[in-house]
Amino acid sequence: MSNDTRTIRELRARNYDTQPLCIAYPPMGANANFELKGYFIHNLPKFHGHAGDDPNRHLSEFHMMCEGAIPNGVTEDQFKLQDFPFSLLDATKDWLFYLPQGTIRTWKAMKSAFLEKFYPDSRHNHAKKAITSPEQNPSESLYEY
Repeated sequence: MSNDTRTIRELRARNYDTQPLCIAYPPMGANANFELKGYFIHNLPKFHGHAGDDPNRHLSEFHMMCEGAIPNGVTEDQFKLQDFPFSLLDATKDWLFYLPQGTIRTWKAMKSAFLEKFYPDSRHNHAKKAITSPEQNPSESLYEY
């Protein structure tokens, strides 16, 4: 029997020092060497995952920020996968940490997983139905409708 004196809660807790992330970063070329600058990370758009937050807009703003900043010798996948976790806050960052190890290998896979979680098809279909089939509420006059 082991002399481990940790509690069950401590044993069950994830160790983020040794826990690999869900992102399997593409290998860098020999001449690709870049550092994420603090001012760039600070200026990235932030996504909290609140009810009114638009994940499509977040991805568009993130793309605009990154587009002109990709260093020579670094691919879009490498750069955006390195930066994207810094644009997530609160529950969205928790979501990223709890994805299975190595599930994200490309920027396209990251976008798909992000939109699947924060803008599922059901939300899209509901919005589409609301636009194409408006309904008058019982308390609404015809003029208000």
